[in-house]
Amino acid sequence: MEKEAKKEGFRKYLEASGVLDALTKVLVALYEQNDKPSSALEFVQQKLGGPSLSEYEKLQAELSELQIKYNELIKENQERCKELEELKHTQVEASANKELDVGNTHDDELNTDVVKF
Repeated sequence: MEKEAKKEGFRKYLEASGVLDALTKVLVALYEQNDKPSSALEFVQQKLGGPSLSEYEKLQAELSELQIKYNELIKENQERCKELEELKHTQVEASANKELDVGNTHDDELNTDVVKF
């Protein structure tokens, strides 16, 4: 009895969600085809809005190409970030060295002034 209730509940779910109507329409369309398609499954998929096998394969190839390009762009981005960090580090070092040079020049000027007196 519980199994029957599950089946009935599932049937109501399919009916309420429109699945039964959609499948019925597709099967009727297939039935009414004078020349039956070589692949009934592909016919049903197309009528339900899914891609054909060739479209699916094309999309899979495109996805694969895009994944490769994405990975290349991620790698390139990581390299650019590393270069940027190196440039920042170089700039900080150059700035620190410049401050030391200015400080040493200022100290030399002070020492020269003291010697003059």
